[in-house]
Amino acid sequence: MMFMKSILTAAALAVGVSMASAADISGAGATFPFPIYAKWADSYKKDTGNGLNYQSIGSGAGIKQIRAKTVTFGATDAPLKPEELSKDGLAQWPMVMGGIVAVVNLEGVKPGDFHIDGPTLANIYLGKITSWNDPALKALNPKLDLPNLPIVPIHRADGSGTTFNFTYYLGEVSPDWKSKVGVATTVDWPGGIGAKGNDGVANNVATTKGAIGYVEYAYAKQNKLTHASMVNKAGKVVEPTLEAFQAAAANADWANAPDFYQILANQPGDKSWPMTAATFILMYKSPANVAASNDGLAFFKWAYEKGDKMAEDLDYIPMPDNVVKLVEAYWAKEIKQN
Repeated sequence: MMFMKSILTAAALAVGVSMASAADISGAGATFPFPIYAKWADSYKKDTGNGLNYQSIGSGAGIKQIRAKTVTFGATDAPLKPEELSKDGLAQWPMVMGGIVAVVNLEGVKPGDFHIDGPTLANIYLGKITSWNDPALKALNPKLDLPNLPIVPIHRADGSGTTFNFTYYLGEVSPDWKSKVGVATTVDWPGGIGAKGNDGVANNVATTKGAIGYVEYAYAKQNKLTHASMVNKAGKVVEPTLEAFQAAAANADWANAPDFYQILANQPGDKSWPMTAATFILMYKSPANVAASNDGLAFFKWAYEKGDKMAEDLDYIPMPDNVVKLVEAYWAKEIKQN
């Protein structure tokens, strides 16, 4: 029932915006960081008395809401390029990092026992591999008795930063994917079933025999889904662990990334998890409501200072101290605060 709890919590926060007091901070967007934003919001409320109302509706919808100026901040896992930010008068920075995992519904298979590599995962979503006992999957899993069962690919139906990072990774490892489907927050999927949000994908995988999907790791863990181990860029089989996410994140050169535009998929290193991603905040450089904007920045400053342990408990990677300093200097330079 954990995925139902996640869906209900998301819905509760989504309707909270219209019911909230004027002092509450409003945000909308990515479902990838929802578990940690919800945890931070609860602790922040206890710490300061100030509330956060976050609509977990997908990165695409979050970008639309911040552009429409209906929220104080937008949240996206697909970072906007500097030229897009400049056009809209937006600032952007990374809040936390995490890992995307492939999850499967295969009877008798335990988390981590099933192995997959990027090209094979791409071929499943391209519709080239349609059965669990396909020779390509058997070669990767010689110790498993894979069933003669149709594969049911589950994908996001909404504009999703998780999809952006997932398709970016598939494009890195599969020329076929890059040329036929491409990289975006929404793509023309060759087949499968669409679902809204990380929670929707988790729900569909949990209830569909033979399903495969992609979700942020916290959703897999909370919903007790069977995650796959992956073959990384170095050819090593790795599990989705905080150490593996950190190994991939260590390659990020945030100091030389304009407006912190950075993609972490398919990083080198023996221990690196191949589908690692950051999630970003979008706010106006010259906000219409400076007080509300300052309240938002106060929350993010608090999260950087006090939220690391909470993030790690949910298997997210906190931003390193040197990056936090870069972000706070960026706020001082780019965002009007008085």
